[in-house]
Amino acid sequence: MDQRDAILTRLLDLHPKKIDLSLGRTERLLAEMGHPERRLPPIIHVAGTNGKGSTLAFLRAMLESAGRRVHVYTSPHLLRFNERIRLAGTLVDDERLQRALEDCERANGQRPITFFEITTVAAFTLFADEPADWLLLETGLGGRYDSTNVIERPQATIITSISRDHPEFLGDTIEKIAYEKAGIFKRGVPAVIGFQQDAARDVLEREARRVGAPLTIAGEDFHIREENGRFVYEDERGLLDLPLPRLPGRHQQANAAGAIAALRAVAPEIGPEHIEAGLTRAEWPARLQLLSRGRVAELVPPGSEVWLDGGHNDDGGRVLAEAMAQFEEKSARPLVFVCGAQVTKDVRALIKHFVGLAREVVAVPVEGEHKSWPPDEIAALACAEGMGSAAAGSVEEALAIISRRNYETPPRILIAGSLYLAAGVLALNGSVIE
Repeated sequence: MDQRDAILTRLLDLHPKKIDLSLGRTERLLAEMGHPERRLPPIIHVAGTNGKGSTLAFLRAMLESAGRRVHVYTSPHLLRFNERIRLAGTLVDDERLQRALEDCERANGQRPITFFEITTVAAFTLFADEPADWLLLETGLGGRYDSTNVIERPQATIITSISRDHPEFLGDTIEKIAYEKAGIFKRGVPAVIGFQQDAARDVLEREARRVGAPLTIAGEDFHIREENGRFVYEDERGLLDLPLPRLPGRHQQANAAGAIAALRAVAPEIGPEHIEAGLTRAEWPARLQLLSRGRVAELVPPGSEVWLDGGHNDDGGRVLAEAMAQFEEKSARPLVFVCGAQVTKDVRALIKHFVGLAREVVAVPVEGEHKSWPPDEIAALACAEGMGSAAAGSVEEALAIISRRNYETPPRILIAGSLYLAAGVLALNGSVIE
């Protein structure tokens, strides 16, 4: 274990709970660190259940296409913690990260603070010390009491698609979850509400108006459509005829639209040429990522497609199934769903979207510290839905099972159900995130 990993391990032990939503501990440590949150570049703050990271990826690509220096804060990471903190376009190096973490550990002492809270403070100190034009800030969980919500006045806020997730922290209804996400709205700060269920949109509109945040609403103030293989975005400023986003799936068009709407509200100097370049350059690992090379590609039948995604809830299952159906329309192949999920996730809601679409579900465990659904139970749930199913002890074993099947054409394989599963697959594949 290197020094960076050692300090990250120590920080995990500073609070008895992994998650304890509050702003007080973060505010205390920020004060002791000299209030770095007051020395940050202009911020776009993003909350939501699904699509936050992809939206930030589009924002970053569009801003960087215009020559802007952009900080980015996201979570969780896939392969190493450094992925959470991008300084002016580059992942933070181990030396700077370790120094920031040690400074925060020293200032905090042994007082209770969650891992996310203290590492958020460390990120803010790094962002404050490195010049940049923008900071793209993703909430960790919820919004109202998320550590990132200590920012008093961002330039804009975005709420991406909301669905049921983390009910033990955010509430068991869409309305309750939307209320928590709406906590990032600030008086006078433009707010973009992405495409939502009616119940979520109603709450978000109400809360934005209550605090006095000017609203831009998907489906009302801006519209999107796919036309002749192009992505069309339209608002009161006019129509943009754009290439399809590099990130595949119609849900990514919605995420890109939220990014465009925010930039048109607060950064009008970002022109159509920058938006177009950003759409074609955006990258976001483990979000419908095609694994065409590496160890995983060697383990499947020649000619197979392997897609990796961190989707892990009902809405995530819906958009993944829609994407797979879209792929099927363009190129028919048997679909095999390799699924693993944490026990806190509603795996039945995830897999039900693949009924009539997937030829088979091959269930796998999510390895590591996170308690996962037993593969045989996932397989039983798939069987109960009338789907073919099998259980495997690992992703490698699942791919071996698939390789023994006699499909009429090389299959399309989707591996999804957990970001932690996706991280394990990337590690198996020998992938590197830069």
